Amino acid sequence: MAVRVRVANGDVQALESLADWLRGEPDLRVRPALAAPRPGELGALTEALVVGVGSGGTVSILATSLKTWLAHPRRSDIRIVVEGTDDRRIEIDARRADAEDVERLLRTIIDGRDAE
Repeated sequence: MAVRVRVANGDVQALESLADWLRGEPDLRVRPALAAPRPGELGALTEALVVGVGSGGTVSILATSLKTWLAHPRRSDIRIVVEGTDDRRIEIDARRADAEDVERLLRTIIDGRDAE
């Protein structure tokens, strides 16, 4: 399964930083999700990341990676939105996230159940 990960305020630099960070995890497959160019634009911009998750602990790896990236200085006001294929979505606020909560929330999207 793949999930889409984006920065809530559309901060392109933050999204590029997150992409670089997640690509450092050898067990995660990360690719850009491109937005169609608007009239007058020369090319598409990355609007989100598509991250493959599934068996083998990749959900835990993604959760830990997101939490660690959010914990870096100057990211305390960032929110990440993660969307599943069935229109489920969660928001992870850097100020309130810990690794267990992030993993629990990710599993609601991947497993298709409500957060407990």
